Amino acid sequence: MADNLPYRKCVGIMLLNSSRMIFVGRCKNNRSEVWLMPQGGIDGGEHPEQAVMRELKEEIGTDKAEIIAKSNKWYNYDVPEELRVKLLGGKYRGQTQKWFVLKFTGEDSDIDINTETPEFMEWKWIQSSSVPFLIVPYMRKLYQDVISEFRQLGYIS
Repeated sequence: MADNLPYRKCVGIMLLNSSRMIFVGRCKNNRSEVWLMPQGGIDGGEHPEQAVMRELKEEIGTDKAEIIAKSNKWYNYDVPEELRVKLLGGKYRGQTQKWFVLKFTGEDSDIDINTETPEFMEWKWIQSSSVPFLIVPYMRKLYQDVISEFRQLGYIS
């Protein structure tokens, strides 16, 4: 039964520019209308803080950022059953994510989404209020909760 499957441990990255706008990328792999903040799995033996910086470099081609906050809890979401094999190899019911706020310390020209294994086909900076509307429905509540937590802490408006 799918509900008995574990959650995959991951990190989520809320990258903020100097105007406190959030980085989002439009996904590749037949999900062209899906925008996400960078995220990715935590490798065995890796601490979430290490995974954040590795994933940032792997997904947007730069590590010019510094961690300024992390979520107080792990956030879970379930992937719809019909997508579990395609997105998670059928081994997980969804993901559990520790979220981080990072301050981008580079220039926009430092961002290069044409990485070794590209995740995004384009990217942009947007206001926090717009982020949940770009996300697939099954992740929308997670994004709303993460944004709410970081807004209450004063990192975004």
